[in-house]
Amino acid sequence: MYNDLFTIGPFTIHGYGLMMAIGVLSAIFMTEYNAKKKGIYTEQIFDMAVWAILGGLVISKINYWVTIIPDIIKDPSILLHVMDGWVLYGGVLGGILAAWLYCRKKGMPFAKLADCAVPGVALAQGFGRIGCFLAGCCYGIPHEGFPHIIFTHSDYAPNNVALFPSQLVSSGLDFLHFAILMTVLKKSKKDGTVILTYLMCYSIGRFLIEFVRGDLERGSVGILSTSQFISVFVFLAALGAILYRKFKKAKTETEE
Repeated sequence: MYNDLFTIGPFTIHGYGLMMAIGVLSAIFMTEYNAKKKGIYTEQIFDMAVWAILGGLVISKINYWVTIIPDIIKDPSILLHVMDGWVLYGGVLGGILAAWLYCRKKGMPFAKLADCAVPGVALAQGFGRIGCFLAGCCYGIPHEGFPHIIFTHSDYAPNNVALFPSQLVSSGLDFLHFAILMTVLKKSKKDGTVILTYLMCYSIGRFLIEFVRGDLERGSVGILSTSQFISVFVFLAALGAILYRKFKKAKTETEE
C-alpha cells in the first residue's frame, strides 16, 4: 500500500491523514444526526466534539509516551517528534473524559449526548483503521495463510513479508460495532446504555485483535499488551456499571 495518495503542487495527500479527516467529520455528523433524532440537538455539540478530539489527541500521545519510557530516557528528543506515535485506546478514553468535563462545565446531559456520539466514534475508528492499512502501521503478525497482505512500500510494516491484515479486520469490526450501536441507540430507553455497550464491545474486540498484531513496540504489561491490560479494566468497569444499574432498577421495582 502507498500512504502518499497523490500530490498537488507542494501538497501531498496522505491516506492516513485523509481517512482520519473523514473519520472525524463522520463522527461529528453522526453525533449531530443522532442528537436531532433524539430531540436534544444543541449547537454546543460541535464544541463538545472539538474538545473531545483535542482531549483524545493529548491522552493518546501521553499513552504512547508511557509505553516507550525506556526509549525516552535514552533519547529525550523523542518527545519533540509529536506527530509520531499514538495509542488509540488513550484517544478513546481521553475523548470521553474531555467530553464529560465539557458537559459538566456547560450543564449538558453527558450520558444522553455520549449515547448519541459513540456510534460515530466507532464509525470514525473504522475509517481510521483503513488509514492505518494505507500507511502500513498497526500491522499484523506474519501469516502465510488466508487472509494475508504483503506490503512493499511501507515505512512502518516489514515489506515483502506476508502479514495478517489486522487493520482491515479491525476496520470491519468497527463498522459492525457502529451498526450494533445504532441499533442499541434506537431501542434503548435508559441514558448511558449505548456508551456502556460501546466500552464493553470495544474492549472485547481490542483484547482479541491484539493477538494478531505484530507491532510489538506498543509496549506490554506482563504477558498482556498495553491495550489488552487496559481492555480488562475497561470491560470490568463497563460490566460493573451495567450490573449496578440492573441491581438498582430491580431494587427500586421491589420497593415500589
